[in-house]
Amino acid sequence: MIIENRFAGRKAVITGGAAGLGHGIAARIKAEGGTVEVWDINADALAALDMDTRQIDVTDADAVSAAMLEAAPDILVCSAGITGPNTTTWDYPVDEWLKVHDLNLNAVFYCNRAAAPVMRAKGWGRIINIASIAGKEGNPNAPAYSASKAGVIGLTKSLGKELATSGVTCNAIAPAAVRTAIFDQMTQEHIDFMQSKIPMGRFGTVDEIAGMACWLASDEASFTTGFCFDQSGGRATA
Repeated sequence: MIIENRFAGRKAVITGGAAGLGHGIAARIKAEGGTVEVWDINADALAALDMDTRQIDVTDADAVSAAMLEAAPDILVCSAGITGPNTTTWDYPVDEWLKVHDLNLNAVFYCNRAAAPVMRAKGWGRIINIASIAGKEGNPNAPAYSASKAGVIGLTKSLGKELATSGVTCNAIAPAAVRTAIFDQMTQEHIDFMQSKIPMGRFGTVDEIAGMACWLASDEASFTTGFCFDQSGGRATA
């Protein structure tokens, strides 16, 4: 349900916002009156969007710092990510491990690190990191993805406590699988495994995740920080 003008006067930066969950969240914030700047590395995907965009490699810490100062967002949603290959830990290529962690965890750190001082200076801010149920439970044959998302959850908890008296909150969302283009990076066997673990028997939707993200980005979530919210169709046990 769209809440009219909920984000009037607020500016959001959404990483990985040209597609998937990031795009859904960006569109929802814009529909609710916010100003949105989408960050993505895919120039063609950005060109197709009807909103402000910035082509950026979020694994470049210096580029992130400069862009964050220029954008000066009230809301940051870190959604950029990749799955990496599906294989056992002992067969996992080292270069792929590093690639997954660079985007899924290091880039989130760079963005959070750059946004926190900007938001602290305003006395208000919302940081929302997209984690995964895999970061809570660990998915077999997805060691890099699981470990990187566990790192996002730990970072969120740490930063949320550091910012607790500043007016800035930091929370994470841990979805189970949501059918987006990221499924193209997975084997069918892994997709089937993920669905089999969800008690509701279905994948989540982009709209469901966007709804949670928008609540966390709103004034209503002012007493919520350092927490990781389950959106797993009943899969999560903690």
